[in-house]
Amino acid sequence: MPSSADPSLSDRLIAVWEHFGLRDAFIATQMPSELTELAASHPGRIAGAVFCAPNRLDPQPFAALASRLLLISGDRGLTAEAAARAAARLPGAERFVLADYNALGWSDVVADRGAEIAGRMAAFLRGRAADTPRPALGQGVCAGISYRVEGSGPALFLLPLFLAPSQWAPAVPALLKHFTLITLGGPHLGGVAVLEDRARAPSYRAMFGALVDLLAPRPGDAILDVGCGAGSLDRLLARRLGGANPITAVDVNPFLLGEAAALAAAEGLASAIAFSRGNAEALDFPDNSFDCVFSVTALEECDADRAIAEMRRVAKPGGRVGIIVRAIDMPQWWNVPVPEAMHRRIATPPPSVSPKGVADASLYRRMRSGGLDDLVCYPMLVTLDRPEGPIWRYREDHVLSLLTAEEAALWQGARDAARAQGVLLAAHPMHCAVGTKR
Repeated sequence: MPSSADPSLSDRLIAVWEHFGLRDAFIATQMPSELTELAASHPGRIAGAVFCAPNRLDPQPFAALASRLLLISGDRGLTAEAAARAAARLPGAERFVLADYNALGWSDVVADRGAEIAGRMAAFLRGRAADTPRPALGQGVCAGISYRVEGSGPALFLLPLFLAPSQWAPAVPALLKHFTLITLGGPHLGGVAVLEDRARAPSYRAMFGALVDLLAPRPGDAILDVGCGAGSLDRLLARRLGGANPITAVDVNPFLLGEAAALAAAEGLASAIAFSRGNAEALDFPDNSFDCVFSVTALEECDADRAIAEMRRVAKPGGRVGIIVRAIDMPQWWNVPVPEAMHRRIATPPPSVSPKGVADASLYRRMRSGGLDDLVCYPMLVTLDRPEGPIWRYREDHVLSLLTAEEAALWQGARDAARAQGVLLAAHPMHCAVGTKR
């Protein structure tokens, strides 16, 4: 668990800059919140930045860098709205719109539109100057951040697209013609950092603990996690059960699985959890394989009904199936004293759900219709109170993207006052349920 003595993300990034002998460099990311501290404390280190389809973006920290910013978005949906609002507050920033494209939060943007993205990035950054790193091809770790270096020319750091740094791969051949690419990853960046930080929140652990209580695994029961991400919850589960149960965890993303295995090994849990590639809509296990099956915030992003059917199929008769999803049909809440009109605007969660996913109370009906009986349904609030943490920054960026410059200043003053009083927190709802396969 991080402590106050841990380096900040800005300190870690500066250490990476220094490792390669760089005064400045280009940088590209889908999560601008990872650069806010660096932009505020070391703006000269950023020779140019590309924000590739961010679905939440607070423009204020990047005002001094506006002329060095390229905003890439779809032409509709969250990324289009976030980019348009940011561009209005960042005069001098350049915007590139991907025609006929809605970049969802989990879209593989570069795989979908890689040629256009790489071409626009290269054209934008080539008109600027950045340092060339010392010869250091290969890979390694610096300040807890993993890196892979290839190519020649000015340094271009590729931070993870939300799920993984490997999502940049379709654009790499075109970018290598112009830049030394330094692809960054590890547990302090991207979706891995968000998932790890979320799993540290006491209320999130309590929600997951309630799920495990209702699943009620007995010693020896086989357990399956569908959509395990970085394996944060599987490690909590393995420690709670003390090795008494075989745990299998699957995810569709190979990078996340690699990070999950590495994090489990670092905690001495490599033998307790079996991580493997798996698709929630077509699980590669025989019927009646597991005593307990669960999924946490994965069914928003797939065909939820097919996933529920698959989870029921691989559960043994009498086995329990537990599911937790975000609740975008219920308001979120920030304990920040701002005018009621602002509160109403920020209370609506971002619509982060795929066309066939589930992120509302229909979860309960879907589970029952999917053949699960004896449902225990328990909506819960998850609270966050670490503004320096990745999950807080990611969620607050959406709030700040909705506000005018004047409202953002009011928000930040009220937030700082609440923090000084020790009452700063955010809460967002989740739908949770456990059922039994008859």
